[in-house]
Amino acid sequence: QVQLVESGGGLVQAGGSLRLSCGASGRTISTYDMGWFRQAPGKEREFVATINWNGINIDYAESVKGRFVISRDNAKNTLYLQMNSLKPEDTAVYRCAAGGWGSSEFSYDYWGQGTQVTVSS
Repeated sequence: QVQLVESGGGLVQAGGSLRLSCGASGRTISTYDMGWFRQAPGKEREFVATINWNGINIDYAESVKGRFVISRDNAKNTLYLQMNSLKPEDTAVYRCAAGGWGSSEFSYDYWGQGTQVTVSS
């Protein structure tokens, strides 16, 4: 069992940056592929980015390509999401997930509770 806790969310102006972290406990994440998803009010959960266990294979949603960077530090048991050039439409609750790969939320086994990101215009 893996427990995931996100941090780093907050309120930022459009064009600004935030770095989200996802700390894991219970088991090492070094063997898990992981991902970030987000959900805005009234909208379905949306894929953001995914990274395989060793960080070599990475994929992003088209809406965040060139602005967001997913990374991981297996020694620290932590997943990251660096978000740059933020837009108001990036406003959402961001959740990390482990045990899956790709854009389908159904492929992931473990989820964090989420952290709120609000981008003001």
